[in-house]
Amino acid sequence: FAQAIPGDNVGFNVRNLTVKDIKRGNVVSDAKNQPAVGCEDFTAQVIVMNHPGQIRKGYTPVLDCHTSHIACKFEELLSKIDRRTGKSMEGGEPEYIKNGDSALVKMSLILGEIRNHMEFEDYT
Repeated sequence: FAQAIPGDNVGFNVRNLTVKDIKRGNVVSDAKNQPAVGCEDFTAQVIVMNHPGQIRKGYTPVLDCHTSHIACKFEELLSKIDRRTGKSMEGGEPEYIKNGDSALVKMSLILGEIRNHMEFEDYT
């Protein structure tokens, strides 16, 4: 194959590494050209879908990122945002979010699971 498209599972070999050295969900990058960097926290745009009740600071969802399942914690609800425009709504930090809400949330990884993270804008 000359190219992979979304939905394809791709495998490859790396010299001097065994299958036990690489975990599902690892990110591969070029160490000399914009290498991937680890993170412990990040800001995410979250849309609440099919969740009973209210979600507050301290909520601990499992995040699916690539093929990894990562335990996270909502550290701060920064602002609600308009789902149509992506712009922050007035009112400051919300106390909670609920079904249908979209918000910017500062999240942290639980159990010290540092994962590679790249800014979306850098690769679009």
